[in-house]
Amino acid sequence: MLALDNEQNFIQRLQTSTTKEAAFRELLSLYKERLYWHIRHIVKSHDDADDVLQNTFIKVYKNISKFKGDSKLYSWMYRIATNESITHINKNAKRLNIGNVETQEHMMNNLKADVYFEGDEIQYKLQKAIATLPAKQQLVFNMKYFQDIKYKDMSEILETSEGALKASYHIAVKKIEAILTSD
Repeated sequence: MLALDNEQNFIQRLQTSTTKEAAFRELLSLYKERLYWHIRHIVKSHDDADDVLQNTFIKVYKNISKFKGDSKLYSWMYRIATNESITHINKNAKRLNIGNVETQEHMMNNLKADVYFEGDEIQYKLQKAIATLPAKQQLVFNMKYFQDIKYKDMSEILETSEGALKASYHIAVKKIEAILTSD
Protein backbone atom coordinates (compact mmCIF):
# COMPACT_ATOMS: atom_id res chain seq x y z
CA MET A 1 0.00 0.00 0.00
CA LEU A 2 1.05 3.52 -0.67
CA ALA A 3 1.85 6.20 1.90
CA LEU A 4 -0.78 8.95 1.97
CA ASP A 5 1.31 11.63 0.22
CA ASN A 6 2.48 9.08 -2.35
CA GLU A 7 -1.11 7.89 -2.81
CA GLN A 8 -2.35 11.39 -3.59
CA ASN A 9 0.44 11.83 -6.12
CA PHE A 10 -0.31 8.40 -7.59
CA ILE A 11 -4.03 9.18 -7.89
CA GLN A 12 -3.18 12.43 -9.64
CA ARG A 13 -1.04 10.45 -12.14
CA LEU A 14 -3.93 8.01 -12.66
CA GLN A 15 -6.30 10.91 -13.34
CA THR A 16 -4.00 12.78 -15.74
CA SER A 17 -4.32 11.68 -19.37
CA THR A 18 -0.58 11.93 -20.14
CA THR A 19 0.44 9.72 -17.18
CA LYS A 20 -2.65 7.50 -16.84
CA GLU A 21 -1.36 4.50 -18.85
CA ALA A 22 1.96 4.20 -17.01
CA ALA A 23 0.33 4.78 -13.63
CA PHE A 24 -2.32 2.15 -14.38
CA ARG A 25 0.35 -0.42 -15.27
CA GLU A 26 1.94 0.36 -11.90
CA LEU A 27 -1.45 0.01 -10.21
CA LEU A 28 -1.87 -3.42 -11.82
CA SER A 29 1.49 -4.63 -10.56
CA LEU A 30 0.81 -3.26 -7.07
CA TYR A 31 -2.68 -4.70 -6.56
CA LYS A 32 -3.29 -7.50 -9.09
CA GLU A 33 -2.29 -10.40 -6.84
CA ARG A 34 -3.99 -9.10 -3.68
CA LEU A 35 -7.22 -8.37 -5.52
CA TYR A 36 -7.06 -11.74 -7.28
CA TRP A 37 -6.94 -13.59 -3.93
CA HIS A 38 -9.66 -11.40 -2.47
CA ILE A 39 -11.89 -12.24 -5.44
CA ARG A 40 -10.84 -15.90 -5.49
CA HIS A 41 -11.93 -16.35 -1.88
CA ILE A 42 -15.37 -15.05 -2.86
CA VAL A 43 -15.97 -16.78 -6.21
CA LYS A 44 -13.79 -19.87 -5.48
CA SER A 45 -12.90 -20.66 -9.11
CA HIS A 46 -9.62 -19.54 -10.71
CA ASP A 47 -11.26 -18.86 -14.07
CA ASP A 48 -14.09 -16.88 -12.48
CA ALA A 49 -11.57 -14.96 -10.35
CA ASP A 50 -9.62 -14.03 -13.48
CA ASP A 51 -12.79 -12.81 -15.20
CA VAL A 52 -13.91 -10.78 -12.17
CA LEU A 53 -10.41 -9.35 -11.71
CA GLN A 54 -10.41 -8.20 -15.33
CA ASN A 55 -13.86 -6.60 -14.88
CA THR A 56 -12.64 -4.95 -11.68
CA PHE A 57 -9.65 -3.34 -13.35
CA ILE A 58 -11.78 -2.24 -16.31
CA LYS A 59 -14.15 -0.50 -13.86
CA VAL A 60 -11.23 1.04 -11.98
CA TYR A 61 -9.73 2.32 -15.24
CA LYS A 62 -13.02 3.74 -16.49
CA ASN A 63 -13.94 5.35 -13.16
CA ILE A 64 -10.60 6.51 -11.74
CA SER A 65 -11.39 10.07 -12.86
CA LYS A 66 -14.43 10.01 -10.54
CA PHE A 67 -12.39 8.83 -7.53
CA LYS A 68 -12.58 11.66 -4.97
CA GLY A 69 -10.17 10.30 -2.36
CA ASP A 70 -12.84 9.94 0.36
CA SER A 71 -11.33 6.52 1.09
CA LYS A 72 -7.99 4.91 0.40
CA LEU A 73 -7.43 3.86 -3.19
CA TYR A 74 -7.13 0.18 -2.28
CA SER A 75 -10.35 0.34 -0.21
CA TRP A 76 -12.14 1.76 -3.23
CA MET A 77 -10.72 -0.99 -5.48
CA TYR A 78 -11.57 -3.72 -2.95
CA ARG A 79 -15.13 -2.41 -2.83
CA ILE A 80 -15.33 -2.61 -6.62
CA ALA A 81 -13.82 -6.13 -6.57
CA THR A 82 -16.26 -7.24 -3.86
CA ASN A 83 -19.25 -5.85 -5.73
CA GLU A 84 -18.06 -7.36 -9.02
CA SER A 85 -17.62 -10.75 -7.29
CA ILE A 86 -21.11 -10.65 -5.82
CA THR A 87 -22.56 -9.58 -9.17
CA HIS A 88 -20.74 -12.46 -10.86
CA ILE A 89 -22.11 -15.00 -8.36
CA ASN A 90 -25.64 -13.61 -8.70
CA LYS A 91 -25.46 -13.68 -12.52
CA ASN A 92 -24.30 -17.30 -12.44
CA ALA A 93 -27.08 -18.23 -10.02
CA LYS A 94 -29.65 -16.53 -12.23
CA ARG A 95 -28.22 -18.16 -15.37
CA LEU A 96 -28.35 -21.60 -13.69
CA ASN A 97 -31.73 -20.75 -12.11
CA ILE A 98 -30.58 -21.71 -8.60
CA GLY A 99 -30.79 -20.15 -5.13
CA ASN A 100 -28.08 -19.17 -2.61
CA VAL A 101 -27.59 -22.62 -1.07
CA GLU A 102 -27.39 -24.30 -4.47
CA THR A 103 -25.01 -21.57 -5.66
CA GLN A 104 -22.62 -22.30 -2.79
CA GLU A 105 -22.84 -26.04 -3.48
CA HIS A 106 -22.17 -25.42 -7.17
CA MET A 107 -19.13 -23.25 -6.33
CA MET A 108 -17.76 -25.92 -3.96
CA ASN A 109 -18.19 -28.65 -6.60
CA ASN A 110 -16.35 -26.45 -9.07
CA LEU A 111 -13.61 -25.79 -6.51
CA LYS A 112 -13.01 -29.52 -6.00
CA ALA A 113 -12.69 -29.92 -9.80
CA ASP A 114 -10.55 -26.76 -10.24
CA VAL A 115 -7.05 -27.76 -11.36
CA TYR A 116 -5.73 -24.52 -9.83
CA PHE A 117 -7.03 -25.38 -6.34
CA GLU A 118 -3.89 -26.34 -4.45
CA GLY A 119 -5.46 -26.95 -1.06
CA ASP A 120 -5.48 -30.29 0.69
CA GLU A 121 -8.53 -32.01 2.20
CA ILE A 122 -8.38 -29.79 5.32
CA GLN A 123 -8.36 -26.64 3.17
CA TYR A 124 -11.29 -28.00 1.18
CA LYS A 125 -13.24 -28.71 4.39
CA LEU A 126 -12.51 -25.16 5.57
CA GLN A 127 -13.77 -23.74 2.26
CA LYS A 128 -16.85 -25.93 2.50
CA ALA A 129 -17.52 -24.68 6.05
CA ILE A 130 -17.07 -21.06 4.93
CA ALA A 131 -19.57 -21.69 2.12
CA THR A 132 -22.28 -22.45 4.71
CA LEU A 133 -22.03 -18.94 6.16
CA PRO A 134 -24.26 -16.05 5.09
CA ALA A 135 -22.62 -13.95 2.35
CA LYS A 136 -21.61 -11.06 4.63
CA GLN A 137 -19.98 -13.41 7.17
CA GLN A 138 -18.12 -15.15 4.34
CA LEU A 139 -16.73 -11.83 3.16
CA VAL A 140 -15.70 -10.73 6.64
CA PHE A 141 -14.15 -14.10 7.49
CA ASN A 142 -12.19 -14.30 4.23
CA MET A 143 -10.92 -10.74 4.51
CA LYS A 144 -9.80 -11.16 8.11
CA TYR A 145 -8.59 -14.78 8.11
CA PHE A 146 -6.93 -15.08 4.70
CA GLN A 147 -5.95 -11.50 3.94
CA ASP A 148 -5.48 -10.15 7.48
CA ILE A 149 -7.26 -6.91 6.58
CA LYS A 150 -7.68 -4.60 9.56
CA TYR A 151 -11.24 -3.95 10.75
CA LYS A 152 -10.77 -0.22 10.10
CA ASP A 153 -9.92 -0.88 6.43
CA MET A 154 -12.62 -3.53 6.14
CA SER A 155 -15.10 -0.98 7.48
CA GLU A 156 -14.23 1.35 4.58
CA ILE A 157 -14.41 -1.42 1.99
CA LEU A 158 -17.70 -2.93 3.16
CA GLU A 159 -19.19 0.32 4.48
CA THR A 160 -20.04 -1.33 7.81
CA SER A 161 -19.08 -0.38 11.37
CA GLU A 162 -16.00 -1.97 12.94
CA GLY A 163 -18.12 -3.33 15.79
CA ALA A 164 -20.49 -5.09 13.40
CA LEU A 165 -17.52 -6.56 11.51
CA LYS A 166 -15.91 -7.86 14.72
CA ALA A 167 -19.18 -9.47 15.77
CA SER A 168 -19.67 -10.96 12.31
CA TYR A 169 -16.15 -12.42 12.32
CA HIS A 170 -16.57 -13.85 15.82
CA ILE A 171 -19.87 -15.52 14.87
CA ALA A 172 -18.34 -16.85 11.63
CA VAL A 173 -15.39 -18.36 13.51
CA LYS A 174 -17.73 -20.06 16.00
CA LYS A 175 -19.86 -21.51 13.18
CA ILE A 176 -16.81 -22.74 11.26
CA GLU A 177 -15.29 -24.30 14.40
CA ALA A 178 -18.58 -26.09 15.10
CA ILE A 179 -18.73 -27.46 11.55
CA LEU A 180 -15.10 -28.57 11.50
CA THR A 181 -15.21 -30.22 14.92
CA SER A 182 -18.45 -32.07 14.16
CA ASP A 183 -16.87 -33.99 11.24
